[in-house]
Amino acid sequence: MQTTEQIQTLMETKSVAIVGLPRGMKTGKLFLIAIQDMGFKGPIYAVNPFTEEIDGLKSYPSVEALPEPVDMAIILVPNSQAKEAVVQCAEKGVKGAVLFTAGYKETGEAEGAALEEEMACIAKKAGMRLIGPNGMGLYSPEAGISFFPGLPAKLGPIALLSHSGSMANILCRMGPEKGLYFRFAVSLGNECDLTAGDFLEYCAQDSKTGIVAAYLEGIRKGGVFLKNLKKASETKPVILWKMGLNPEGASAAASHTGSMAGDERIWNAVVSQARAVSVNGFEEWVDAMMGFSLFSRGMGRRAAIISGPGGLAVSAAQACGRAGLSLAELSPESKAKLAEFVPQTGTSLKNPVDIGMNSSLDMSLYIRAAQIMAEDPNVDIVMAAPIGLDLETNHALTQALIDVYKAADKPFVMIKIPGFEAECAQEFCQAGIPFFDSAERAAATCGMVYNWQKQRGLHKQTP
Repeated sequence: MQTTEQIQTLMETKSVAIVGLPRGMKTGKLFLIAIQDMGFKGPIYAVNPFTEEIDGLKSYPSVEALPEPVDMAIILVPNSQAKEAVVQCAEKGVKGAVLFTAGYKETGEAEGAALEEEMACIAKKAGMRLIGPNGMGLYSPEAGISFFPGLPAKLGPIALLSHSGSMANILCRMGPEKGLYFRFAVSLGNECDLTAGDFLEYCAQDSKTGIVAAYLEGIRKGGVFLKNLKKASETKPVILWKMGLNPEGASAAASHTGSMAGDERIWNAVVSQARAVSVNGFEEWVDAMMGFSLFSRGMGRRAAIISGPGGLAVSAAQACGRAGLSLAELSPESKAKLAEFVPQTGTSLKNPVDIGMNSSLDMSLYIRAAQIMAEDPNVDIVMAAPIGLDLETNHALTQALIDVYKAADKPFVMIKIPGFEAECAQEFCQAGIPFFDSAERAAATCGMVYNWQKQRGLHKQTP
């Protein structure tokens, strides 16, 4: 069976065994709670030789004693017992196993690395695949499996590959705040078997994956990784945040997942060759996911900016220039319509459109200006920095701007003014309008998406 078919089987997991499920509220219990929280519909088997029942589940003394083979085993036993658990899973016909257990290659000890390799060989001979060790495994909303409680059950377009379990958990938990939902997330750990490159190959052919985001501490099987990175990048954005590119990062990565250091120049060449998207830092990574996820329509480069504070409008204009965007030349009709209601003092009808401080008192200034920008054929992107005087006003303003966006045929972007409530920002994102904490981050993301689409002829063609 091909690797992609084996991964697909894990994505469609219909039965799970939790090997070493604890009786008390210990870390391993989170896996059971997470799966139940997601509403997993298949059988869940507990394996613990020291009890007959855990939280209402019949407990089996070993994997051998299970009444049937399962699609996935989650192995929580100490590392000294993990090899035997892998052997039993292989003999039972388990299709894939998550090795949550740590204490292998990441320790820097030869004994740990050798044991990791031995478990991979046992699995390979049986046709079973391993995720980890030192990883949290798989989150698949469609299958109803998860590696942590409280993750959203809603299916989305993003495939997340991460060498850090906590990073995957944090991102999946905060995703809905940014309008981000996931096709799946995998915490890869040390990659003794399945690697980021293998999952890239799967993503390339998976019609339900629209965007790939990866947090990488090292690269195993470099040739396979590059080949599959190119394949995935042909049709979908692949957003890469790479660690270990300087001595400090390399040292931390080695102690975390046992990953070897990389040369930054080589890495940049790999990204360029594959036409992937490289980011530096958590905020840029999330911004990129938000941009590619929410800008579902072809991007143009002509931006119109609407703001009450004049200084913020100027900074947004400068940020657009740095990101390779241009300021739209508003049509005479748009300028005439703006002149009918924008106050003459302390404002500007040129792009950026400064509607003045009165806009905090009169929400209609923002809303009417946004409608005019949305209807102007010279405008490809509407950027707005809205704020009212209180939460009630901001909720009303948010909903009104969302309504304008839904009636428009172009992307909208919101830029934060300090004091604008987080819950209103979330409303924008969930409606499909990305909300950024600064004009610089907004413009940089728009430019990133535009350039990616332009490389592939997917951008909006403008005169």
